Amino acid sequence: MTYIINMSKRSYTVEPVMDQDRVADVRIHIEGKKWHLWGRKGAERERGLAQSTTTGRLPVLIGAGLGVCLDELLKSGPVAVLDNDPLIAEVSGADRFRNHPQVTWLSGEPARVLEQVRDWRAANGNVPLELVKIPLYLRLDREWYTSLANTIADEKDSAPVNFWDEMAYPKFRNAKPRVLFFHRPYFLTAEITSALERLGIEFRSVDIGMGDTVREGFVEDLLRTVAEFKPDFALTVNHFGVDREGKLTDLLLKMKLPLASWFVDNPHLILYRYTDVLPDLTAIFTYDAGNLEIMRGKGFDNIFYLPLATDVNRFKPGFTGPAEWQADVSFLGDSMVHAVDKYLKLSELDEDLQKRVPNLAEEFGNRAELSVEEFLRNLHPELLKRMEDFSTDEHKLSFEALITWVSTRSYRLSCVRELLPFRPLIVGDEGWHELLGKGDWRYLPSLDYYKDLPAFYPMSRVAFNCTSRQMKGAVNQRVFDVPACGGFVLTDYREQMEALFEPDSEIVFYKSRSEIGPKLKRWLTDDAGREKITAAARKRIMAEHTYEHRLTVLLEKMRQTFG
Repeated sequence: MTYIINMSKRSYTVEPVMDQDRVADVRIHIEGKKWHLWGRKGAERERGLAQSTTTGRLPVLIGAGLGVCLDELLKSGPVAVLDNDPLIAEVSGADRFRNHPQVTWLSGEPARVLEQVRDWRAANGNVPLELVKIPLYLRLDREWYTSLANTIADEKDSAPVNFWDEMAYPKFRNAKPRVLFFHRPYFLTAEITSALERLGIEFRSVDIGMGDTVREGFVEDLLRTVAEFKPDFALTVNHFGVDREGKLTDLLLKMKLPLASWFVDNPHLILYRYTDVLPDLTAIFTYDAGNLEIMRGKGFDNIFYLPLATDVNRFKPGFTGPAEWQADVSFLGDSMVHAVDKYLKLSELDEDLQKRVPNLAEEFGNRAELSVEEFLRNLHPELLKRMEDFSTDEHKLSFEALITWVSTRSYRLSCVRELLPFRPLIVGDEGWHELLGKGDWRYLPSLDYYKDLPAFYPMSRVAFNCTSRQMKGAVNQRVFDVPACGGFVLTDYREQMEALFEPDSEIVFYKSRSEIGPKLKRWLTDDAGREKITAAARKRIMAEHTYEHRLTVLLEKMRQTFG
C-alpha cells in the first residue's frame, strides 16, 4: 500500500516494506528521490541507537521511526517522542506507542513543543536530556525537526529554567528602549530601521516572509531573538506577522512583550479579521486621526495618531533625472484599474450588486464615513446585512476594498482630467491609457520610489496630488516627500493637514475640482512664490515631520503605556 502525504512545502509518498509480518523498512519518495527510513537493517540500526544512549538521562527521540528504538528506550523509563509526520508513524507501526503511559508524544507548533519538552523534563526530575536522532527526519523537514533538535541540544545539559518566567523580564529599564522589529519588504520598513539607527536605538529584525502567513521558522527565530536580545517591545507595520488565530499574540502575552503596530493603510480593513489581538498589550498607531474613535469603539484603548513623514536623507534636493522627466505639471499615481478588476473578481458579487457598485462608490466618496462598513450602516443597512452574510472574511474585505477603490478611481480620474489643458506628464500603470485615451498628455511607466522619485519630483514645476479615498482626512506620503526634495506640490484639502502645515504659506491645496485649473494657472506663473512655499514646507518638515520625529513619539508612547 502507498500513502500520499501533502506537506506545506511539498508532497511525498510513503510505502511500507514488509518482512514476514512486520514492517522492515519505509520508503519515502520526494520529488523524484527515494529515501529509506533505515534500509534493510532498519530494526538493528534503531536498536543500536537505543543501546548507545547514556544511562541516567531522559531520552528525547527525534522521529518515531520503526518503533524499535522507542521500544528499547522504554525499557529504561519515560521517553519524549518528537514526531510531526503521523502517517509515517502509522505506516511503520510506531504509533502503537502513542498512548503508552511512559511515552510523551509531541507534535505541532515548535514553540509549544519546546515548552512541553521542558514541562516533561521538570515532571521527571529535571535530569539532563539525551537527544536520539533518527537521521531521515532531519532531512525530511529541516524547519521542524532540525530546529527543535538544535534548540534542545543547546540546553540539554543546562540547569532547567522556567522558559516563560525567563522571557517575562522587566521592560523599559534602560534610557533608550530596545526594539524587536518584524520585517517585511514593504513601504515604511526601510524608513523605520534607518530612523532607529539614526536615533541610536538598539533593535533586532526578525524576517516575517512574504506569504499570507509567517515563514517557517519565524516563531523559533522570534523566541531565540527575544531570549538573547531582551527587547522592550515588538514593532510591526500593518499588523504584519500577527496571525488571525492569535498564536503570535499568545506568545507575546506569555513573554509580557508589548506590540506596537503602525498602520499606514486603513486599520479597519485589517484588524476586523483578527479574533484575538490582545488590546491590553497592543498599541495601535494610525496615520489617520479619524480612526481613533473607530478603534476605541472596537476595544483598543491604546490607540494613537501618528501621521506619515519622510526620510530627509533620501528625499533631499540635488538629484537630477533624464530630460523626459521635466514637465510643467506631473501626476504620479495608480489608475486603480487593475485594483478594481482584482476586487470585483474576488468579491464574487451577483449581477444586481455589481450594478450598484458605481453609485455606492460615488456616495461613499462624498460622505464623511471613513469605512465602507460605517457608510453602509448609516445609509444602506440592508446591504450591510448582505455583506455580513458573506461566507468568508476575505469576501467581506474584497467588497469593502472594491467600493473604496472604485471611489478612488472615479475621484482620481476626475481630478486628473482637470490637468489635461496643461499637457501633464502622467506616471503610473498602463490603466491610464484605458481611462484617458489619446490626448495631449505624456505617459511614463511607474518609477522606483527610492531610486527615482527624489530626482523626479523637483523636475516638475507643479507636482499634482489627489489622495486615495481610504485617506479621507489624512495626508499622504507625497505631501511630505515633494517639498523635502525641493519640489512644489498642489494637493487636495484634508482637514488634518492644517495641524501639520500652515495653509497658503507652507502648503497649497484645492478644495474642489473646479479650483484645480485656476490654481495651476496661478502657481505655474509664479516661480518665486513656488520657491517660497517649498522652502517653508521643507523647513517645517526638517523640524517636525521626519521619521526620526515619528519614531521618537512612538517610543515615548510605548514607554508611557507599558513601562
